Amino acid sequence: MKRVITLILSLMVSHYGFAQSSIKQTEVERIVKTLSADDMMGRRTFTPGIEKASIFLQAEFKRIGLKPLTGLNSFEQKFSMYSLKPEQSTVVLNDTEIGKDKYFFMTGHESIAWTSPKQVFYIGENANYRKAFGEILSKKVDAVVLVNPKHQKTFANYHRRFNSSSMKESLGKGESQLFILADSVQVNDIKAELTNKVETLPLANVAGVIPGKRANEYVVFSGHYDHLGYQKAVEGDSIANGADDDASGTTAVVALADYFKKQGKPERTLIFVCFTAEEIGGYGSQYFSKQLNPDEIVAMFNIEMIGKASKFGANSAFITGFERSDFGTILQEAVKGSPYSFHPDPYTEQNLFYRSDNATLARLGVPAHSISSDQIDIDKLYHSVDDEFESLDMKHMTNMIRAIAVGAKSMVDGKATPKRVNKAEVD
Repeated sequence: MKRVITLILSLMVSHYGFAQSSIKQTEVERIVKTLSADDMMGRRTFTPGIEKASIFLQAEFKRIGLKPLTGLNSFEQKFSMYSLKPEQSTVVLNDTEIGKDKYFFMTGHESIAWTSPKQVFYIGENANYRKAFGEILSKKVDAVVLVNPKHQKTFANYHRRFNSSSMKESLGKGESQLFILADSVQVNDIKAELTNKVETLPLANVAGVIPGKRANEYVVFSGHYDHLGYQKAVEGDSIANGADDDASGTTAVVALADYFKKQGKPERTLIFVCFTAEEIGGYGSQYFSKQLNPDEIVAMFNIEMIGKASKFGANSAFITGFERSDFGTILQEAVKGSPYSFHPDPYTEQNLFYRSDNATLARLGVPAHSISSDQIDIDKLYHSVDDEFESLDMKHMTNMIRAIAVGAKSMVDGKATPKRVNKAEVD
C-alpha cells in the first residue's frame, strides 16, 4: 500500500514538475501581452482588431503543431450570423395604430405580415417582467404579448435592445413575437407588418486538435478571444484591451496546447478552441457545440479571467457549477500536495455558470465548467478601458495555467471521467 501511495505521489510531483518547467512565465507574458496590446483595438467582433487576433492565434497553433478540426483545412472554424434591423413597421391593435415606441418584434424572418395572432399572452402589472418574458419565449410559438404600462421602464430597455438590431443564426426559421405596451388585455383584431434589413456577418472560432488514441473521446480547452473594442475615453484612453477578459483565458488555451503537444500522443483527443462573439451572445460556442456529438465530449475546461488572485489567495481559482458534476472534485484531487487549489464558485448569485461559453455544452449534458480567479464582486476593471496587461499578476496567471495542466492530466490520460451534467437541472 505504501508503494502505491508513493507511486501516486511521485506521478503527481512529476506532472507538477513538468508543468513548472514547460509552462514558462515569459511565454505566457508574450502571448497575453500581444492579445491585449493597443494594436488589437479591443478585439471587438466584426472589426479588424479581432481579425488580427485570429491571425496571431492561428500562427501560434501552427507553431505548436496542432491539426485543424476534422473536415477543415485551416484553424478557422468559419460560420455566419445574420443581423436583422427593422426598416419599416406598422402595428394596428383593435383599430388603433400603436406608436413605434410602444412595440417591438422578436423574429428571425426578413418580413412579417399578420392579420391575426396565433396566440395572445399578457404580462400584468404585478408580474415579474423578466421571468414572464423568458417563459413566453420558451413556449416557441408565434404570439402577441400585451404588456401592462406599469412595466414601461423595463419595456423601454427591452425596446432599445431589440428594436435596434438582433443577431440570428439562420433566416426565415422559428417563431416570432410582437410585444406591445398597452392597457388592453384583449386582441379583437390586429394588423402587424415588419420589414427587416438583413446583413450577413462572417465569424470564426480558432480551433486546433491533438489527435488521441481514443479518436472519439474529446477533452476541450476553451476561452473567448473577442472583447468590447472601443469605449468612452478615460484620461485619453478609449481601448478596452480585455487583458483579463479574456486574453488571459485565451493565452491559457495556447499555453496548454503547447504543454500537451510536448507530451506525445494523448489517450483522448484534445481540442483547443478560442471562441468568437462571446461578448455579444456566445455565438461562437453555440456554433461549435453543434459541430460535435456532445456525448463524445468527456469534459470542457472553459477558462475565463485568471489574471489576478482569487478571494482564496494566489494560485487558486474557482469552478462554476461545481455541484453539477464531479469535474471540480477530480481537479481538487489532482492538485493535492501542490501549491495550487480549486474551489466551488463563491459568487453563485452572479449566475456565472450561465454567463460564459461553457453553458451551451453544459445544457447538452457535458461536464463543461468555467475556471476563473476573478473577484467579480469587487473587480473595478471588468469591462473597462483599464483592463490592461499591466493590471495582471503574471506569476499567479502562469501558475493557474500550470494548475489546469496538472488538474486535467487524469482526464487527458483517460484515467478519470467526470459525471455528466443532468440536463434536466440546467436552465
